[in-house]
Amino acid sequence: MEDAVCQLLENKEDISQYGVARFFTEYFNSVCQGTHILFREFSFIQATPHNRASFLRAFWKCFRTVGKNGDLLTMREYHCLLQLLCPDFPLELTQKAARIVLMDDAMDCLMSFSDFLFAFQIQFYYSEFLESVAAIYQDLLAGKNPNTVIVPTSSSGQHRQRPPLGEASLLEGVEASLFSQCLENLCDRHKYSCPPPALVKEVLSNVQRLTFYGFLVALSKHHGINQALGALPDKGDLMHDPAMDEELERLLAQIPGLVNSATANPEAGCLPSRTPPRVGSPWRPLHHARKVEAESDGSTEETDESET
Repeated sequence: MEDAVCQLLENKEDISQYGVARFFTEYFNSVCQGTHILFREFSFIQATPHNRASFLRAFWKCFRTVGKNGDLLTMREYHCLLQLLCPDFPLELTQKAARIVLMDDAMDCLMSFSDFLFAFQIQFYYSEFLESVAAIYQDLLAGKNPNTVIVPTSSSGQHRQRPPLGEASLLEGVEASLFSQCLENLCDRHKYSCPPPALVKEVLSNVQRLTFYGFLVALSKHHGINQALGALPDKGDLMHDPAMDEELERLLAQIPGLVNSATANPEAGCLPSRTPPRVGSPWRPLHHARKVEAESDGSTEETDESET
């Protein structure tokens, strides 16, 4: 409600042309459809669990063509895609998500869309929870048994260092049963979103020892955790969206000469390897009313295209 009123006051001259009631109708329709987070500032897209889930879903729908084509991208290329939807998206968060996939590999290695997407989902949606988990892991690795659970604020948690991937950490990790007890207490006391405690316990019950990043990998690949979060489909259905495909074909059919040339030469209709798809017209018009673009914090479609 606060954001809706702010948008109303900031754009009252434009809104007065078609009425306050229509503005609120379109605004809350966009909230229900999850398109209200498009081109908004990072502080807004991470403000609520609904906003975070909506951003994850928007990222998947906009760029799933990368996965369908089998393209492999670097961390910085995925970060550029994220910035098309959120211009001030922090690089640090993208780096942390990439580290879940790459582990001890160099950060400029290539990643598949599905691997990055599910790692990014865990890192983005459960960001504050993972900062607390990192602190607990470091204490256990140092031989301490934390009696208190550290719950960082949204500001302090952003700068906490992740556990170093040293040789001892990679080979030994921590005892899974003790780690499980600490995380159970953390889930009970944590004020931010965290994975279902029963599923976290299930992940830790399958091993005797594990590393911090081994734990994050297990979370990102867990079918039940993905279902509980509810933002993305199962991995097997990640590239399937019949409604989106139908709408895309309809839009492409409106471009003169494109369909005929693609039919005559099927390879011409495919995106070149490692060329990221554009985020523009195929998706936004479905759910994002033109008037609601006033919400976008000054960003415009033209600036998005210039950034690509």
